[in-house]
Amino acid sequence: MSVEILTAFMAFAFVTSVTPGPNNLMLMNSGASFGIRKTVTHVLGIVVGFICMLLLVGLGIMQIFQRFPVSYDILKILSIAYLLYLAFKIATSNTTLEHNATKTKPFSFIQAAMFQWINPKAWTMALTALSIYATSSDLNTVLFVTLIFAVINLPAISLWVLLGQKMQRFLTSRKRLKAFNVTMAMLLVMSLYPVI
Repeated sequence: MSVEILTAFMAFAFVTSVTPGPNNLMLMNSGASFGIRKTVTHVLGIVVGFICMLLLVGLGIMQIFQRFPVSYDILKILSIAYLLYLAFKIATSNTTLEHNATKTKPFSFIQAAMFQWINPKAWTMALTALSIYATSSDLNTVLFVTLIFAVINLPAISLWVLLGQKMQRFLTSRKRLKAFNVTMAMLLVMSLYPVI
């Protein structure tokens, strides 16, 4: 991979990792609801889940979509349905931080890792990265693309947790927290627009 292509790929990995999407909006909500420490497993689950997805797609799953295009449509429909369900759960969640902290939990490592497989933005990132920057599907190229994404993805998505935690000081009333939850739910739904 030439320096120009590597630079372009790193820019692609950063922009796609740091821009709003289902993962980042849920991380901001988790940071606001549970703080940084309790959201670390969610962050690590996203990174490891996406790395596994990128490796498996690069090593052959993409061929399934090419052979059976309807499988991608089915995945898209299931992803949208699940994200709408998550948006509903966020919008209707309890409206006191104390209640949220004791009655609900942030995503676990496994939940966050598995979520990548139905996250439309993650699929778009993986398919685009592999189609453009790993045109030869050999193991070394796929591993290199995966490594670069992992190094860039972790700090980029962590910014959303920090942003959420900083918002805790403003979410001290039931009304503000409700408005925040509804706004996060609406943004999550709006993040589906490019997919739909």
